[in-house]
Amino acid sequence: MNTQVIVLNGGSSSGKSGIAHSLQAVLPDAWLSLSIDTLVDAMPARLTSGGDGIGFADDGGVDVGQEFMVLQDAWIAGLAAMARAGAHVVVDDVFLGGAASQRRWLDALGDVPTLWVGVRCAAAVAEAREAARGDRVAGMAAKQAVVVHEGVAYDLEVDTTSTASADCARVIAARLRSSRGDRAD
Repeated sequence: MNTQVIVLNGGSSSGKSGIAHSLQAVLPDAWLSLSIDTLVDAMPARLTSGGDGIGFADDGGVDVGQEFMVLQDAWIAGLAAMARAGAHVVVDDVFLGGAASQRRWLDALGDVPTLWVGVRCAAAVAEAREAARGDRVAGMAAKQAVVVHEGVAYDLEVDTTSTASADCARVIAARLRSSRGDRAD
């Protein structure tokens, strides 16, 4: 299988972005790294303060409205089209809906060769990272640490609790090489 898309799913501050950037450094082909944060940052301000868009509660909860879902579906379809056109894409996402979120990706990707990677991190460690970042609502990491993985099927899981992003990326790269039959050296 010649993988076109790597989907990294994990809670906030679990280390997905670090893994994505490390993958770009260790994989031989050019891989684009795009995250759900890219989508949120691209939205007009009126859709990032709740309502029909996406809202962040004081306790770290995240609520999404219908207009956000429409735009997210378009974003997912666009990334799938990029992969079909030949781009290699690393997706950094947070499956707030667990298995239902994965289903949306599966439907959009169809037969695009995809590696599904669960990025786990102990809630306490993710919370400490969240606090150090200063750009997240406190509590988001703890709320998402487990729920984003519920009912999701992975080809591979990594745990960033005590493993560096670069090391996780090397594990993922080795999996890609083994699925193509390449040597893992």
